[in-house]
Amino acid sequence: MSPIGIFGGTFDPIHYGHLRTAFEILQALRFGEIRFVPSGDPPHRDQTIAKADLRFDMVCAATAAEAGFVVDDRELRRNGPSYTIDTLSAMREEFTDRPLGLILGMDAFLGLASWHRWDELLDYAHIVVAHRPGWQAPDIGPLGELLSEHGTHRVDNLHEHRKGFIHIHAVTQLEISSTEIRDLIGAGRDPRFLMPDVVRDVIMNSGCYK
Repeated sequence: MSPIGIFGGTFDPIHYGHLRTAFEILQALRFGEIRFVPSGDPPHRDQTIAKADLRFDMVCAATAAEAGFVVDDRELRRNGPSYTIDTLSAMREEFTDRPLGLILGMDAFLGLASWHRWDELLDYAHIVVAHRPGWQAPDIGPLGELLSEHGTHRVDNLHEHRKGFIHIHAVTQLEISSTEIRDLIGAGRDPRFLMPDVVRDVIMNSGCYK
């Protein structure tokens, strides 16, 4: 059974930077699917701008054409803060014998030590760090020790084991930011070509970022 990639975020809004990263990991690491998990109440972020149902609709629209992409609404249905450890625990119960891979950007990985029960994440899943130029993996401190103990260059380790490894994978650099997209729309400009047209349609029809 090939691994399931778990790609969480506010997706406020989702854009080509998210989609390209997920697609490259799906193909290069031979994952069976990538599950996009929109967060309901993100504990490390300010309040989301678009409502949960709109963000969910945008993610569904953006991923519909790719068979390897699945949208998972469990964090939107769960009350309280959207802690990643709770999501991984629930997915491990659902997919008992299948490898899971939590997908993080390098910026998120560098802040991992501030996450709720961060030191338990590898008890439930692998961590796949999507690496872009300009970011450097830590070699000292708690995260440096974590990489030294659990890091692997072998993609097969992500398939042969259900959890416990950290793999850093280089992805194409697309300098697109959800914050900048919201600012652009707020200034009356068009977000065309930063996201699929179906996502742009949801945004423009709802007026959620105006």
